[in-house]
Amino acid sequence: MAAITLIDQVSSDTALAGARVAEDLRRGRGAGLNRSGRFEREQREAFDDGWETLDDLPPLKTTVQEEKARSIITRNTSPDISFDRSINPYRGCEHGCVYCFARPSHAFMGLSPGLDFETRLFAKPNAAELLERELGRPGYQPRTIAIGTNTDPYQPIERRYRLMREILEVLERTGHPVGIVTKSALVLRDVDILARMAEKGLAKVALSITSLDRDIARTLEPRASAPHRRLAAIKGLSEAGVPVSVMMAPIIPALTDSEIEAILEAAAGNGATEAGYVLLRLPLEVSELFRDWLLRNRPDRYRHVMNILRSMRGGKDYDAEWGQRMKGQGPYAQQIGQRFALTARRLGLNQRRRKLTTELFTAPQTGGVQLSLF
Repeated sequence: MAAITLIDQVSSDTALAGARVAEDLRRGRGAGLNRSGRFEREQREAFDDGWETLDDLPPLKTTVQEEKARSIITRNTSPDISFDRSINPYRGCEHGCVYCFARPSHAFMGLSPGLDFETRLFAKPNAAELLERELGRPGYQPRTIAIGTNTDPYQPIERRYRLMREILEVLERTGHPVGIVTKSALVLRDVDILARMAEKGLAKVALSITSLDRDIARTLEPRASAPHRRLAAIKGLSEAGVPVSVMMAPIIPALTDSEIEAILEAAAGNGATEAGYVLLRLPLEVSELFRDWLLRNRPDRYRHVMNILRSMRGGKDYDAEWGQRMKGQGPYAQQIGQRFALTARRLGLNQRRRKLTTELFTAPQTGGVQLSLF
């Protein structure tokens, strides 16, 4: 059985190498593959036919398509996350984090979860208008809205579209609580709104830091803010009175788990008061994309990383079972959890978790909402 497994793995590694997009076409991107989405009737891959036609192709550029969304608040009933509603002003993410568990969603758009996910983006310019309308619906009950749980709201195209700024303006005006997760220092642009909301118990922010190693960060999440800039964002938000937490999301065994203590110490030193983590998740196409990244960037760690990961996932690349998908199981997963908890306790993190208030919410009377007769 072991011999068969080894042969299958070698065959899989060879297939990955053969399907890669040329490096000069994808420079500055996270994924190395761009296979067709799994719902497509045809599977297409670029390859060199000997006529050197690939040399004539231009590098991949980011394109943005505006999408007129019909709703903006997404609901969920997941038992292992702390929120029941979220907002995603964008589809796809230019940060290019190769491990992003949101990548498979691009297949529903007829696109690849690979390079398409980070180069062919969708923006929802009517997000703030829809939000105001939905908050004003009769019977709406406020609870914290999470933003940044799927794709990053402060990815580079936010500089142009400013959708997050507009969304925050609606939330501030209505007194609605919001929790933000991002890998971008661009969040500091909105520190004025966030500080005013935080003073009323309406806002908190989490900065996600995977590694302090700039070489790892540059290839693993190529267009996200550099680690030192994320730490600076933690400091800037904290000094403005905004509650800040640090998320190690994800922790990658045998690659970034050695940095648990260093990341928590750096974040606490810059003003973070809470901390959390998520173990690397490799659902659907993400598994192939991450394994290809390992082969390109850390080939010496490939087998070690994947073997440990599978030991925490019941022998598979991923286990979607509730209660286990975020933290894993087994001795190695327990060790990660214990190290994280002990370090957080030593640094005084998570001593008191900031709970946001819903008592200040006032339903809007604009945005297409029918006004009261009296």
